[in-house]
Formats: sequence, structure tokens, C-alpha cells
Amino acid sequence: MRIIVTGGSGKLGCSVVTRLADDGHEVLNLDRVGTRGPGFLSIDLTNYGEVLDAFHGVDDTATGFDALVHLAAVPAPGIRPDVATFHNNMLTSYNVFQAARRVGITRIVYASSETVLGLPFDLDPPYLPVDEQYAARPESTYSLVKHLEEQLAIQLVRWDRTLSITALRFSNVMDPEDYAAFPGYDENARNRKWNLWGYIDGRDGAQAVSRALTTAGPGFETFIIAAADTVSSRSSSDLAAEVFPRVGFTRPVTEHETLLGIDKARRLLGYAPEHSWRDHV
Repeated sequence: MRIIVTGGSGKLGCSVVTRLADDGHEVLNLDRVGTRGPGFLSIDLTNYGEVLDAFHGVDDTATGFDALVHLAAVPAPGIRPDVATFHNNMLTSYNVFQAARRVGITRIVYASSETVLGLPFDLDPPYLPVDEQYAARPESTYSLVKHLEEQLAIQLVRWDRTLSITALRFSNVMDPEDYAAFPGYDENARNRKWNLWGYIDGRDGAQAVSRALTTAGPGFETFIIAAADTVSSRSSSDLAAEVFPRVGFTRPVTEHETLLGIDKARRLLGYAPEHSWRDHV
């Protein structure tokens, strides 16, 4: 396929661009920064005119795109003022979704976030492992935008029954060089309770994007995308018993199994995490 990737110069974006190219796809990275060349275009994604023009092609050398992978955003709470995060992320998402529709792209995969599950879990999760079945619980402006993006997608696919939008609720993205810090997470179980001790290797995040592009059908779906294990050497059941003693389990979990339920992604996307910090430390 010919695929537009927004935010392809970011942490997850670099892994995604590499994976899609390795899969044989032609990729155009739309981002503010990047390496000049035929696979990159510097763009202000908050400017709809620029976005629509880019989606139509660059000097007639890159046209006829088949899919959109939208990763560009202020990537977390606390980086910019709340209003700047809201304006940038909401406007960017609307612009790229709308431009895709205008040029006839019907296959969209984009980065939602684990934060819609209720991070930092100052209120207990309803059960463990958490999954996609309970209502969103945004607790920050960043998370609120992620929730609103999902609501936007729901309405867009209602308008157009041929449209496929897949929201991947990525956990905290890590690269191999980040894993040296992981043994320190055992010192205090509460240091990483904010996302249930979860993470995602960027390469596995890219795998999820690749699988969603090739398997998702028309309509809207959300998937939690996390590593198969936690960041801790302690057992998942022990961590939960200490930090969330009143929260019940819906099923047994293995020793280090993630508490960010990836069962749906495994079942419907064929997602199969291949990387663990334990192989690097």
C-alpha cells in the first residue's frame, strides 16, 4: 500500500515507518521535523490547507494513497499547557481524518492511548486486567482529547459505512535503550501503578499498526496495545494485591502477565508481542 504516516519522526513513529517499509509499503512521513527526502514532508498539521494539499500529493510525485496512520500529537500530559495540548491534538486529528475522507482514503489506523482507561488510577480500575469493555475515564486534558477523538471516529464511520478507523490504545512506548532503568521499578510498587506497570516496545507497537492496516474491516474498533509482561520483576498478582487490594480479577493471570488486557488485540488483529525488557537487562 501507499501509506501516509503522521508523526513518523517520533518515538513510535520511527518504528512504524521502519516496519511498514520492511513490509513492502511505500510510506510518506508527515511531521514537523525529519530527514529531507522523497519519504518526508515537513508540515503544520494544524493547518487544514497544508494537510489536504499533502494528501493530494507533492508535486505530483506522491499521489493515490491507500491508508493513513495518524501518530502525530503532543505525546503526553504535562508537556505543554492544557489548552495548547487540546487545540493541537484535537485539531490535528480532525484535519487528518477529514482530509483522508476528502481524498478517498477509507483505511485509518491511529494512536489512541491507555490514558482513556483511567490513568493514573488514583481511582481504582473497575477490575483487572483492564480491557476495552468499560466506559472511558479521561483524567487529564490529554486523555480527554483521546476520548473525543474516539467519539469523532465513531461518528465518521456512521456517516460512511465503507470507512475503517482503528484506535490503538498504546501503552508507554519504550525502545531497547530505555530498559536499563526497569530494574529500579521494583523499589516501590507505586512508582508505576499509574499505568498498571505497563509498557509497549516500539517494535511491537509497529507490529500492531501493521496488523491493523491489513486486518481491520469497516467500522470503528479500539484495542489496548501493550507488552505481554509488566515492567516489574514482582508477580502481577502481588503488585495488584499491594496497590489495588479491593479490585478483583476477572480471570487468573500468569506471573508477569500484563494487567493491560491485550486479549482483544490478540484475537481480532493477530497481535503477538515479540519483545520484552527481560531480554535486554
